[in-house]
Amino acid sequence: MSFSYIARRAAQKERVRILYRRALKDTLNWAVHRHLFYQDASDLREKFEANRHVEDLDTIDRMIADAEATYNNFRHPDPYIVPWAPGGSKFTRNPTPPAGIEIIYNYGREDND
Repeated sequence: MSFSYIARRAAQKERVRILYRRALKDTLNWAVHRHLFYQDASDLREKFEANRHVEDLDTIDRMIADAEATYNNFRHPDPYIVPWAPGGSKFTRNPTPPAGIEIIYNYGREDND
């Protein structure tokens, strides 16, 4: 095996891993209840496992491109965002104060001279 073959296979494996993780996380957006997610996740895993035996590099590239296109077509239009993450409802709710404002952390225990 040549170095280029090994490098291409490694890149393909990485693309498949990333695609699987994205699709699995997006499945959580579509599943209303956790028991529905488990079934959808199992179905997704079966789709990926069905093509595990393919060895032809060009076929694998074509299958990855088709799977990425399918994933992009069926992504959730309003994905769940953790509230404190960027884009979430609590993100920067309490922004850092502007420069020049002093915050006293020992409130109530100041020196009363």
